[in-house]
Amino acid sequence: MQLFLLQTDTTAVTSSPEMQSMWDILMKGGVLMIPLFLLFAVAIFFFIERLLYIRRAGKIEDNFMSIIRDNIVTGNIAAARSFSKNNSHPVARIIDKGIQRIGKPIDAIEKSMDNVGVLEMYKMEKNLPVLSIIARIAPLFGFLGTIIGMLQLFKGIAGSSEYNFNTIADGIYVKMITSATGLIIGIITFIGHSYLTGQINHVENKMDVASAEFIDILQEPTR
Repeated sequence: MQLFLLQTDTTAVTSSPEMQSMWDILMKGGVLMIPLFLLFAVAIFFFIERLLYIRRAGKIEDNFMSIIRDNIVTGNIAAARSFSKNNSHPVARIIDKGIQRIGKPIDAIEKSMDNVGVLEMYKMEKNLPVLSIIARIAPLFGFLGTIIGMLQLFKGIAGSSEYNFNTIADGIYVKMITSATGLIIGIITFIGHSYLTGQINHVENKMDVASAEFIDILQEPTR
């Protein structure tokens, strides 16, 4: 019975380090973990906010340009304008601007549509620089936390003879937590930023295709 209790206690002691939660490990990183957590929270917020906006911007009916073509070719400009105004995606706003300029030179129409396209791109890219900044400074915050921790550790070693190899190794392990956290946040944020950029480029391609198609429609003979 005593042997069983001894084995149980030994198992509990040896398994306790493995049972440390990720939260307990992160909490050992020190005060600079707070700004890292805040940066991560901000990155998640802006990623979700931009993702939802860009997805809404990319939704366009498959027959949108077909309806626009039919109305313009038949001379029903008012119906084409009404249809484009009832859609809220960037392509519809670009086409609506082009419809408003019908009757003017093609260059003037293209210029007006390009201006709207630039504005729509600005709307989609809004807040993306925040993610770019977080992707860059999060690792720096992590390194800063590690440097500060290492300085404190070496100062303690210099002022005391009680430090041994295990104590120093454990101290270095704890101080590296901020660097690892900063790098992970930076990598995740960079991936999120790249993904959103790709989605924006996809919407931009739709805008360019629709603009070119609209110019072709204007050059078709009316029925």
